[in-house]
Amino acid sequence: MPTHPARAMRGRLLPRLALTLLAAVLALACLAAIMAWHTWRLGQSGAQQGAVPARPGASVDGLAVARRLSLAVQQPTIWSPKDEHAAAFEALHQHLRTSFPHTHATLKRQAFGRHALLYTWIGRDPQAQPIALMAHQDVVPVAPGTEKDWQQPPFSGAIQDGFVWGRGAWDDKGNVMAIMEAVEMLAQAGFQPRQTIYLVFGADEEVGGQDGAQLIAQWLQQQKVRLRFVMDEGLLITQGMVPGVRKPVALIGLAEKGYLTLRLSAKGQPGHTSMPPMRSAIGVVSEAVTRVEAHQMPARLSGLPREMFEAVAPEVQGLNRWLLSNLWLTEPLVVSQLQKSPSTNAMLRTTTVATVFQAGERENVLPGVASALVNFRLLPGDSSAQVQQHVQQVLAGLDVQVTHEPQVTEASPVSSASTPAYGLLARTLRELQPDVVVAPGLLVGGTDSRHFAAVSESIFRFSPVHATPPDLARFHGTNERIGIDNYVQMIQFYERLLHNADQL
Repeated sequence: MPTHPARAMRGRLLPRLALTLLAAVLALACLAAIMAWHTWRLGQSGAQQGAVPARPGASVDGLAVARRLSLAVQQPTIWSPKDEHAAAFEALHQHLRTSFPHTHATLKRQAFGRHALLYTWIGRDPQAQPIALMAHQDVVPVAPGTEKDWQQPPFSGAIQDGFVWGRGAWDDKGNVMAIMEAVEMLAQAGFQPRQTIYLVFGADEEVGGQDGAQLIAQWLQQQKVRLRFVMDEGLLITQGMVPGVRKPVALIGLAEKGYLTLRLSAKGQPGHTSMPPMRSAIGVVSEAVTRVEAHQMPARLSGLPREMFEAVAPEVQGLNRWLLSNLWLTEPLVVSQLQKSPSTNAMLRTTTVATVFQAGERENVLPGVASALVNFRLLPGDSSAQVQQHVQQVLAGLDVQVTHEPQVTEASPVSSASTPAYGLLARTLRELQPDVVVAPGLLVGGTDSRHFAAVSESIFRFSPVHATPPDLARFHGTNERIGIDNYVQMIQFYERLLHNADQL
């Protein structure tokens, strides 16, 4: 009896389908095995991160150091072109001399520009490569009209509820005073570092650092000084800020983003609004801004952001651990999620945002010129020239002129996390706080350390201070403060770091 054609076809198709399904199952099993291996491998590297013996920090009188920080905060050291606050800077300098006598008897002190300071602690080994610790004395002004919103007056330096309150308590007099407290303890005990140590305290960081840190960096370069590493303010010991990680995460900034502002300008036919042209200058510039914000520089999970997520992946819980441990496969999904938050989106791309619009004077008169300023924070790997070229391509066909404003700063070089200097910072942190996870990071703002690229290849942007999400609003904002316990830990970190640096 002849075989039915349909039955014969099914007979041939079923084995093929079974083989296809088997191949798919095997492929999925292989993929799952590979992902499991990657997750295990990163877990092993994460376990090694904490393999440092815990050691207690130096004894610190919390109330005494808080009082000295309070006195520093009480000085409104605001940089201004006419130097209206010169007396405040001088009062701060006198406070440093009075509070840290052993430091001033042991270290050499030099002044640069109007108020910047450089302290030099000569090491016992002339062949050892020196290091530099940085912080800045100046603070941002308090926004007019917000003084009443402070729980304590902005420059009171009030010590209350376990905090030191006031502008600069965190950014950045906390670091200035913590470094000086640590050096004073060591100098008083007769300690002399193996390598020479420079303390760099700029006085105009908030406006660019040209009159402080830049001058000191240039002087060091003239002296042919090559620094083993530089440590300045920057990223923090975050608590509850890295999704899925319960432990505190110390993010050490190995680079900082650049800065560029482009002006988009259009000319129009000035005249009375009763007979307007088809397109006004304001309309053209508005369209230009809309295009530029809608066509931003591409997001990419590479470099420091990728290193950071891979470093914290072993500490992440649940499915997110698999996702972050297998970025070779899951990157598109992870990027799409990270772009939804302003803080994580800023790590992935050169950001774009319009900040100033200039056009018109009267409601019934057409302006002859309209312009808008668009600010970009440059991701390492994106140059200012590339960004400007990108914007010009986006605006092709639109009669708009694109020029850049005078202040242009390229993204900094990226320091390595594989150096002994980075290991020194990580080891110091884990000795004092064993539960801390250390990871490289990208600083989206700017610091004085960018001026030191010519004298060091290892620049770390890190403040050894714990921060939770609500604390971030206090930076340059209302109710700036620092916990006394937090401040004591900062001092202990610097004291241990200077001790441990002998092993570099």
